[in-house]
Amino acid sequence: VQLQAFGGGLVQAGTSLGLSCSASGGNIGAYGMGWFRQIPGKDREFVAAISFSGTGRYYADSVKGRFTISRDNAKNMVRLQMNSLKPEDTAIYFCAASPSHSFWSDYHIAVLYEHWGLGTLVTVSS
Repeated sequence: VQLQAFGGGLVQAGTSLGLSCSASGGNIGAYGMGWFRQIPGKDREFVAAISFSGTGRYYADSVKGRFTISRDNAKNMVRLQMNSLKPEDTAIYFCAASPSHSFWSDYHIAVLYEHWGLGTLVTVSS
């Protein structure tokens, strides 16, 4: 499955931005889906994940209460709604797909995601 993240941009602190991830070449219903972010020179960081059916949603502590992940398997899309953005949220955001059958426990482990999209840059100014 091929993934493409889009929706990034330059925003001010305190505002909101929504990222989307579209999939082709396969149905995302077969995958747990996640969002990661990366600052150049640093490791990729887990942000949020959602289980195959959408019933399980998981967040990094740094974004809990501000970000919301959702999915629409019929439209083959995943969305990350980001509210109350902070300058430290500035990063390149990637969506990814994991076939793991223990996704409920390993959703935060980047190496277990088999498919990655090109990232989209989010810049939050203070």
